[in-house]
Amino acid sequence: MSEEDLKKTDEIKADKIESDEIKTKDSEVVEAESKTDDKENTARILNENKRIGKPLDDDEAKRLMTGYSRRGFLVGGAAAVFGYLGYGWLRKPENTEIFTKTFRLNENLSQLYYSPNRLAPEFSRDQISPPRVNGGIGFNEDFDLANWKLQVVGVANQQNYPQYTDNIIYEGAAEPAPPTRLDAPPPSATLMPGLLLTLDDIKQLPRVEMTTELKCIEGWSVIVNWAGARFSDFVQKYQPQSAKYVSLLTPDGGYYVGWDMQSILHPQTLLAYEMNGAPLTLPHGAPLRIVSTMKYGIKQIKRIGRIEFTGTRPADYWAERGYDWYSGH
Repeated sequence: MSEEDLKKTDEIKADKIESDEIKTKDSEVVEAESKTDDKENTARILNENKRIGKPLDDDEAKRLMTGYSRRGFLVGGAAAVFGYLGYGWLRKPENTEIFTKTFRLNENLSQLYYSPNRLAPEFSRDQISPPRVNGGIGFNEDFDLANWKLQVVGVANQQNYPQYTDNIIYEGAAEPAPPTRLDAPPPSATLMPGLLLTLDDIKQLPRVEMTTELKCIEGWSVIVNWAGARFSDFVQKYQPQSAKYVSLLTPDGGYYVGWDMQSILHPQTLLAYEMNGAPLTLPHGAPLRIVSTMKYGIKQIKRIGRIEFTGTRPADYWAERGYDWYSGH
């Protein structure tokens, strides 16, 4: 065979090898597409057109990526500028009314769909979460658990109860007007009549146990077993003169919350004195706290010192700092 014939033979072999490689690549692409071309394929469900673009060389790919990067930078920069300007606008006192109106709308919707028969799910005891301590506002170091008493104000015909006293203020309890409350009247030496209850008074009410989820407004939650008395049973026993709102304070007056009567009478709102089968500890609100499936944790005041029934919306620690007064979920 001549040298020219050998050269032609090599060229034919090279063309065949290249052709085989192309066919192999094409078959791999077809096979890959066929694997995704089933009834679960998103493009097929949405009737989208599938198209494989032509290969790009390095310069073309670099040019396209530069364009995408520049566009993303401009869009991101514009979003950051508008976000900053919007944040500054919302921080102005005259513009915070938008939050108040939103909070009130949420509250009205919650009350519209409220039903005492609508209960949150309960869990088994083996689903209890590890205990978590959060929040200690109103926990003064001088608190005397042994001498604690629950002040109750605003009960109808309160003189008929054996726990009645013409002045509920005792050593270690908050004065009638805690200085941190924005709605507090000027200090007064006037006596404050009402009831002084002990923990035994609360335990004489029907005991209720529930294992429910406590939700924090920060985004976390825990499952806890609680035992105590329904607040509705407490109200049945100590009937208020005004049944619109309830104010609750810690003994030192440092933390205070306001509740609407509708939420606090929900059957899953308790005056709790036990947690996970044991008496409350001091960090978790001993000797008495509110727990509820209706509200976030910021409303579930620990270490209750005073319960006051009132016809006007009470002050609320976190509402005075920009949070939702209602704080339901």
